[in-house]
Amino acid sequence: QVQLLESAGGSVPPGGSLKLSCLLVSSTERMRIMAWFRQALGKEREWVASIHTDDGSTYYADPVKRRFTIAQDKPQNMWYLQMNTVVPADAGQYFCAGTRSFTHGALLGVAREFDTWGQGTRVSVSS
Repeated sequence: QVQLLESAGGSVPPGGSLKLSCLLVSSTERMRIMAWFRQALGKEREWVASIHTDDGSTYYADPVKRRFTIAQDKPQNMWYLQMNTVVPADAGQYFCAGTRSFTHGALLGVAREFDTWGQGTRVSVSS
């Protein structure tokens, strides 16, 4: 059985920072690509960032480029999303996701390419 467990989210003021983490709970499975998605209230889920777990290459959606960083600690089966210079549009439910297959679609955030999802964690942005 494979599980992805996100850390608790929280509230962050505009311009502030927050770090989310995601733990892969599995005895044998290895994810080739990990990603973060988010869904604001009343909106569609959108891709935030992906990381190729083999070589660490990263990919970002335009709204978060140069503000967010996806990172990994493979020995600990942990993935992170460092959120800096947060803006109100960053509020929402954040999900980590993984796939055991390497696909270019997954690198670029196609949600249906991911087979394992976390339960989500809420991030609010308020002063």
